[in-house]
Amino acid sequence: MCRWLSYIGEPVYLDSLVFEPKHSLVAQSLHAEEAKTPTNGDGFGIGWYGHRNTPGLYREILPAWNDANLQSLAHNIESGLFFAHVRASTGTGTSRANCHPFAFDKYLFMHNGQIGDYRLVRRELEALIADKYYCSRQGTTDSELIFYLMLSFGLESDAQRAIRKAIETVESAMNRHDITAPFRFTACLSDGENLCAVRYANDDKPPSLYYRKRGKQVIVVSEPLDTESDSWIAVDPNQCLRISGDLTVSKEMILDVV
Repeated sequence: MCRWLSYIGEPVYLDSLVFEPKHSLVAQSLHAEEAKTPTNGDGFGIGWYGHRNTPGLYREILPAWNDANLQSLAHNIESGLFFAHVRASTGTGTSRANCHPFAFDKYLFMHNGQIGDYRLVRRELEALIADKYYCSRQGTTDSELIFYLMLSFGLESDAQRAIRKAIETVESAMNRHDITAPFRFTACLSDGENLCAVRYANDDKPPSLYYRKRGKQVIVVSEPLDTESDSWIAVDPNQCLRISGDLTVSKEMILDVV
């Protein structure tokens, strides 16, 4: 499973979170503590918002700990909203196009998890991507597929509804194919002004998700960046965490559970 972090708040240099903490994202790429696999060396990526309407993006297939360009960029890029992700592949190839985050127009998206037996439902689900988005799909991952499903389901007008419909659509396809392997979806999305993070799975093992709000900063992570455990708040399963531009934090159920 992958590890990721997102940040919203007063501008900071990316290396202050990606490299500097004791259990930074780069440290997690070597020794994750709450992931199925401790090493996340199948590429990495950063996405950040600056003064333009669309985000910057840097992705590479090297392990995060072995890319000098990442360290230089993170040391010099300052942003008030950014994503960072280290990848552990769940079956698709190691290529730049398969590294997170994914970007389309003003949106950034990244994911930790998988569609169980993805190969059995990939063709069916890809057919649901609207034509205007499909031509922008570059990779082969289930993560990017889910992103373009959300866009196709009206992400720009109602993010919560689009996320919910994407989850329901994936699960319906899996049910039609009698897939029993789990669908796990811990993900983060931004439109450049707000953050939305989701922790969901159709079994009892959703990938971990935490957040911390301090002053004019909110950090959302796969696992804490330090050992100050009382400062990190775990997001419950089936919850959607929303952080607005003014750093208001709210939570709601992503799906109704009977």
